[in-house]
Amino acid sequence: MTLHLSRSTRRLLLFVAALPATMVAMASLYMLGMEHLEGAPRTFLESLQWASETLTTTGYGNDSHWQHPVFALYVILGQIMGQFLVFLIFPIFLLPYLEERFQTRLPRQLPVMTGKVLFHRFGPAIETLLDEFRRTATPFVIYEENLQLAQTLRDLGHVVVYGNLAQNPAALANVADARAVVTLADDHANARCTFLAREYGFTGQIFALAREPLYRAPMLRIGATDVFTPAHVLGGALASRASRRIGPPAEGLHLLGTRLSMTEFRLRPNSPLAGQRLGDLHLRHQHGVTLIGQWYGGRFMPPEGPDTRLLAGAILVVVGTPDHLEGLERLAFPIRREGPCVVAGFGAVGFKVAQMLQDVGEDCIVIDNHPYPGVDVLGNVLELGTLRRARVREASAVVLALSDDSEAIFAAAAVRDHAPEVPLIVRVSRARNTARIYRAGADFAISESEVAGQILAYHLLGEQVVPVDNGIHISRLGSGTLAGTHPWRYEIRHRSGANIIAVVRDQEVLIEFADDFQIRPDDTLLVCGTIRDLQRFQQAFKATP
Repeated sequence: MTLHLSRSTRRLLLFVAALPATMVAMASLYMLGMEHLEGAPRTFLESLQWASETLTTTGYGNDSHWQHPVFALYVILGQIMGQFLVFLIFPIFLLPYLEERFQTRLPRQLPVMTGKVLFHRFGPAIETLLDEFRRTATPFVIYEENLQLAQTLRDLGHVVVYGNLAQNPAALANVADARAVVTLADDHANARCTFLAREYGFTGQIFALAREPLYRAPMLRIGATDVFTPAHVLGGALASRASRRIGPPAEGLHLLGTRLSMTEFRLRPNSPLAGQRLGDLHLRHQHGVTLIGQWYGGRFMPPEGPDTRLLAGAILVVVGTPDHLEGLERLAFPIRREGPCVVAGFGAVGFKVAQMLQDVGEDCIVIDNHPYPGVDVLGNVLELGTLRRARVREASAVVLALSDDSEAIFAAAAVRDHAPEVPLIVRVSRARNTARIYRAGADFAISESEVAGQILAYHLLGEQVVPVDNGIHISRLGSGTLAGTHPWRYEIRHRSGANIIAVVRDQEVLIEFADDFQIRPDDTLLVCGTIRDLQRFQQAFKATP
């Protein structure tokens, strides 16, 4: 019976049973001592009254002086024990019991799971995913083993089951009807949850988020449908932002040939372009370049019309001939893509970033506080001396792969102050801190919850909930209904958001267009924009690949 009682209840029952036994023992010793050491016999009832007064510290009646030193020492110890019990009885025995009686009790067993997704443990990796679940009204249940966290999640409105699978595996008895199971505890707890779910008859999909890739094969063997390592995926995403050898500025860049180039410029606050309307700048006619868009706050924003303003601090993506791009340098600072890639933080994510950069031949400098093998600069990234020794100002990119978001915010500010022009890519642990990272000076911030959420959303909610890639793409498209129009006609960009940056005619790439130039039906257009922009372009102008 007692096996099913809570810990606080068992503790209180033991105390209630031990207290009378202690009083009887103290009373018996007192009765014997008074008779043989003090020479003043007392009855058992009188001795029990003394023991009660001592333990409750209410004071004494007739007995208040003792002569024998041994007996006096016994009385002193009894008084100390009484004080000790007064300070312990409430916080250790009564308060936990009363809290469990009066607070809303968390369920210890899974509810009916039909159509619901079970998340074993809560963590930053699923914060954005749960927001998507709530937005789409997809039911889910969280099984959490930390009581305080479980209470917090319940207060946030989540359906939470509290318990410990190692002590109560029967809590998963209803898992067979679940839609899917996602486990993101430590690797051993993930294995336990996977094994128990299969044992209780669950035949659906089980997805595990692992910390170490070496556990993937064992997890699959015991029943997991798939095993993901978000930290390594995050490392790959950070590395692709840092190196053009991994992530080029645009997909299909080879289609531009040798006559056109795509370059990124940092728009300083004191630049003549900062804050200006695109329609007032006439970049194509005055400078011979085409603005594809601007990166700001981690978002790629294609021009939406002549009223689009160029934002100070943004990274402009511009296409043009090398000569024309050089002429733009007096208005905006070109981002150097030569020099080492600096990686700060050599944990699981930082190690993966450095490994990928080195695999593609990038010169990589690693900063960390600990002298791990592979660390090039030992020191704190917040210190100016460390940044200098790591040659941050000469870097082609800086990746902050720190595990603590507060440290990452300060580090981003320190790096941006020391090297204002260098591209800064930051790892974020919790998605809610992303905005703070951008305010500190990051160009790109990628959170582990964003990466894990996109992976799981693809499998649990369908591909349509994965955010559409907002990177830049170049495609070869037919002229469609644009035959007879000028490539730089405002309506083209206004209706699609994409830009015609070149026309291929008779195997010749044309990049400069006179005012009377017209697209022919047999021309091939080189169109640049996001995937969504290119889709709108094809639909609006019946342009086929």
